[in-house]
Amino acid sequence: QLETLEQEEQESLELSPHPTEKTTHIVSHEHGMTVWKTLQEGEAEPQCQSFSYSRARLQGVLLEGASLLLLRVLARRQTMPPDLAFPAIDTEGDLCTSSY
Repeated sequence: QLETLEQEEQESLELSPHPTEKTTHIVSHEHGMTVWKTLQEGEAEPQCQSFSYSRARLQGVLLEGASLLLLRVLARRQTMPPDLAFPAIDTEGDLCTSSY
């Protein structure tokens, strides 16, 4: 049984005159997961958001790091189960479905 305890993702765009940096930090806890998002555009004040998902809504969730591990296992086994899909959290922090 594998479980993601924490994940951090950082994106940077070096566009003149306003470089942009986006950070997403996800932490698992007793009641589910909390997502913190920060967007920094140029010299403007950072925009911060946080929200949480309950364990019930995250049943079977597959985050990005676990998805990469799963893809490596499937490639190693040279097999792909039909209709393989998992709940996931997209780059905006919203719940979605990840299909393989």
